Amino acid sequence: MTDFDWPWQYKFPPFFTVQPNIETRSKQLEAWCNLVLAFQKHAKQYNLDVTEAQNSELFYNKQLNRRLSLDAIYTVLEELRKRGNLEWKDKERKACTLIWRTPAEWGNIIYSWVCSKAMNNTVCTIYELAHGEDNEETEFHELDKAILIRALKTLEADGKAELIDFDGNEGVKFF
Repeated sequence: MTDFDWPWQYKFPPFFTVQPNIETRSKQLEAWCNLVLAFQKHAKQYNLDVTEAQNSELFYNKQLNRRLSLDAIYTVLEELRKRGNLEWKDKERKACTLIWRTPAEWGNIIYSWVCSKAMNNTVCTIYELAHGEDNEETEFHELDKAILIRALKTLEADGKAELIDFDGNEGVKFF
């Protein structure tokens, strides 16, 4: 991604080797966590396959010919999990979902947009909400369906929306 603003550490070869000093390693993990979340957010990618990630631009700087080892990737991902920014999809820890906003934060963003468009007391499909032409400029455009449903459930709990099923289509009514 040529338009992604890589942090200075990404161009620093030791960044790709887990540092032995505890204090340095802590700062390094912080930088890696921030990088992973920023990269995924920029690319609007919510899911990560660990095997594929090892060769991705995120963990492999071709200019330096440096790559983060698989063990180090798992260390970074585990730190993200501890922070609440990652959920494993399987017991083998081969695939995960990255969460740079909580479901409640996503819900608030969606509800603010709904209010700004005067869409209260209207119904729309989940697909329409995630992929509609009306919201192409929003942060939640093309939001992962599982994350979108969780966001809408937070709105439902607040009495701002109701998830519905009509004619085999999943939808939501906003209040």
